[in-house]
Amino acid sequence: MSMTAAVCNAFRGSILHFLTNPGEAGADHSYQFIPDGLIVVENGRVLALGGYAELHPTLPAGTQLTDYSGRMILPGFIDTHIHYSQTDVIASPGKQLLDWLEHYTFPAEGRFDDMNHATEVAGFFLDELLRNGTTTALVFGTTHRQSLDAFFAVAGQRALRMVAGKVLMDRNCPEFLRDTSDSAYADSAALIERWHGQGRLGYAITPRFAVTSSDAQLAQVGELARTYPEVHIHTHLAENMDEVAWVAKLFPWSRSYLDVYDHYGLLRERAVYAHCIHLDEDDRQRMVDSGATAAFCPTSNLFLGSGLFDLAGVLDSGMRVGVATDVGGGTSFSMLRTLGESYKVAQLRGYTLPSLQAFYLATLGNAKALGLDDNIGNLAPGKEADFIVLDPESTPLMARRMRSATTLIERLFIFMTLGDDRAVAATYILGELVHTRACLPSAENLSNE
Repeated sequence: MSMTAAVCNAFRGSILHFLTNPGEAGADHSYQFIPDGLIVVENGRVLALGGYAELHPTLPAGTQLTDYSGRMILPGFIDTHIHYSQTDVIASPGKQLLDWLEHYTFPAEGRFDDMNHATEVAGFFLDELLRNGTTTALVFGTTHRQSLDAFFAVAGQRALRMVAGKVLMDRNCPEFLRDTSDSAYADSAALIERWHGQGRLGYAITPRFAVTSSDAQLAQVGELARTYPEVHIHTHLAENMDEVAWVAKLFPWSRSYLDVYDHYGLLRERAVYAHCIHLDEDDRQRMVDSGATAAFCPTSNLFLGSGLFDLAGVLDSGMRVGVATDVGGGTSFSMLRTLGESYKVAQLRGYTLPSLQAFYLATLGNAKALGLDDNIGNLAPGKEADFIVLDPESTPLMARRMRSATTLIERLFIFMTLGDDRAVAATYILGELVHTRACLPSAENLSNE
């Protein structure tokens, strides 16, 4: 093949990405692994992907080639549930969910009425995501409209693909965080009109959870969802048994916690429900039928003592599922650490999570869960060039262990068991370097030969 004379950037390394779900198709056909590969980027998108020996001779003069030989290039990680406003409460000791919200989360979120504070936290939060190799996330803001204006402004300046929304809650919360059903609708509609579809930004209608929204507010949320069917819906579901019991008291007419959301028209594709630990079979089937997604948040579920997500049962049911850090109840921004904890939670439920399945979930699986797989999730030509570089020698222990690894599956398992932010050597957004841990390898400009 021969490429055009346009200036391209090319990146050499071992390359892994997924074509489909390893749990549904034969593993030999679900992913593409190129031990010595080349990804070619033009105008922020993947132009070509293949073996180095095949593609290198076709690169036009002026192509900048960055050599990551010995390292692994993957699509950027995707996080299906995280709170940017909880950045400063990560690692806060406390009791279970409801107590933790009252003593740590709500006071911290009260500070986001200050635009300067919201802007500073948004910058730090996005830096931390990129440092950990996460290039897209579904993000909670606060009840303050300015918290979303700040977040979207910072994310837009960086050309990031991010989805976020203003929190809606009009009861069972501090007065300084309370909105109303009418203001929630008006503010959300204004934010959607201003930010959704601007660059790579998307909006999510975001009731916090059923206990903090009145029937009137949930009815308005349903109306928002009908008025703006293209946006996401993002909330919490069945995280904690005390929370589940509270929902039953507040909505005595409902069959289940999920039924409350269903009653108000909030179950559909692009609806993401964090946690989903305590669901029955009817709930699972309704999730399947509606196309809604469960976000599995292992580190926060363990930290807050909420329960053990039944990953095997969810996968067997056909429910859409993503994996998420859930910072600040979650204890790490690192998707590698999150995958490691996912493995442990699954083990406690009697299921062994294969490393291929884990990395699929963190990349293409999460893209599909968010309905964004037309643009991100793998490195197929035409996709947006958000990718990361993992270093198998990022720590002495990892380097030692990698030397005895003989298969890709084993190397991936080592990354998800021993890896953290130190393993992310570089992060690229639309083909541009936005984070590096070490000096870049020398870039080679190809001359006419």
